[in-house]
Order: sequence, then C-alpha cells, then structure tokens
Amino acid sequence: MAKVMIVGASGQLGQELQKYLNELGLEFDALTATDLDITDLDRVQAKVAELKPEVIYDCAAYTAVDKAEDEGKALNWRVNVDGTKNLAQVATEQGVKLVYISTDYIFDGTNMNEYLEDDPANPKNEYGRAKWAGEEAVRHSGAEYYIIRTSWVFGEFGHNFVFTMQNLAKTHDKLTVVNDQLGRPTWTRTLAEFMVHLIQTKANLGTYHLSNDNVATWFDFAQEILKDTNVEVVPVTSKQFPQKAYRPRHSVMNIDKSKSTGYKILTWQEALSIFKKQIKK
Repeated sequence: MAKVMIVGASGQLGQELQKYLNELGLEFDALTATDLDITDLDRVQAKVAELKPEVIYDCAAYTAVDKAEDEGKALNWRVNVDGTKNLAQVATEQGVKLVYISTDYIFDGTNMNEYLEDDPANPKNEYGRAKWAGEEAVRHSGAEYYIIRTSWVFGEFGHNFVFTMQNLAKTHDKLTVVNDQLGRPTWTRTLAEFMVHLIQTKANLGTYHLSNDNVATWFDFAQEILKDTNVEVVPVTSKQFPQKAYRPRHSVMNIDKSKSTGYKILTWQEALSIFKKQIKK
C-alpha cells in the first residue's frame, strides 16, 4: 500500500478512515486542522515534503451547510476552495495522488433520473458552490486525482442523522421527517473502504459517485433507523421544515461506475443494520 497522509483527521470520515487503515495494519500520518492548516500553502508544502506521502486523503471540509450561507461563508470558501487548491497544487508539485471528497450538493436536484459523473453541475447553496470550486481546482491542478462525490453521510464519529434520530427518540413519541427529498445514505465505513480500494486496485483516475445502494427519502431513512422503537415517524414536506440553505430535492447519484471497479457496495439498509449493531456494542 502506498504511504498515506490524511488531512482532516479529526472529522467524521477522517476518524473512520484511520480506524479502517488500522484494521488493515497499514501505516499513515493523520493530521488534524491543528496539525496542519491546509489554507496555508507554505505549511502544506513543508508538511508534504517532510512526510513524503504517495497519497493524500483529503477528509478536511467545512460542512456546516446552513452557516455557510452567511456567518460561515468566508470559512466555507477558505477551507473547501483555498485549502483544496493548496493540496492540489502541492500534490502536483510533489507527485502525490490526491483523493478529494465532494458532495451531491454540486447538483441542483432537478434531474429526476440518477446523476452521472459527467452531468453538469449547478450548485444552489454556498457549500455546494465551494465544493464544486474545490473539484475544479483539483481537476485543473495537473495532479493525479480521484474525486469522490458522496451524500447523506452517517457513521460512528461526529454528528449525523442517525444519532440525531436516536437521541430525539429518547424524548419524543412522535417525530416529523421530510419526505420529499430523495437521495442515497452513505456509511462512512463504505466510503473509507472505497477510498482505499481505488488506490489499492489502481482504478482509473477521475470522478466517482459513492454512496450505499438503494434510494430513500429522509422519512424512509428515519423509519429504518427507528423501526425497533415505539416512536411514530410522520412524513412532512420541506416547506414545513424551512432551512437557510437550499437542499436538492432529487440528488440520487448513479453508482455504477464505482461498482465497475469491483468494489461491492452494500445497500444503505444493510449498512445501517451493521452500523446499529456496532454502536450497540
């Protein structure tokens, strides 16, 4: 396995990736935002020169989607665009492969079919615009890269929809959940495995869509999360849950290209079931 450097190591995906690499017995350097400010080009150049990785897994991101619309707008751009540009530039200069994680929010959600990797982007919120600009920086950097777009991420580390629903269920008999946004949930374990799989199998460079298989609304997802409880889950429309940032209504991304690499993708129901058993332990 190539020598690995992880940036954004303290985040939900960064921690999952470390856990997986440890299970595989693979060495890596894991850097948090405190260890490396990716918005400082000089520091990125120095750190990569020091550690000499063959692969950088970019798990660093500003993900506060609603805050990115106003109070977090500058930070969103600094991390997701400027930081990504720096990593891409240094990857090019020092001959390092870069794996960049992007989002379904680069699409506007008006396509009723599944989005393909080369479908036109049309981000409608600040987070999506920044992640698309980050993608473009990677694409035009000259680096060898994998861009992995994902969606509706849940996992063991950090805040996510599964934990939110489980915590609300402790104090509520009834929960209302949006039923008019369609997408694919993604387990961080699945994403971490796929990131490593691309490198280990030397898959074709480029852009991939990766989430767990099958499609859901947030209501479907919530029902499955809480199916072993006595909590009633009630479907509502997005209008009943207004949010600052625009959410794509239909952000189902086609995952056939990722399947064609030989990686077996679990359904989101299978992934959720395994995950729930793990966190019970």
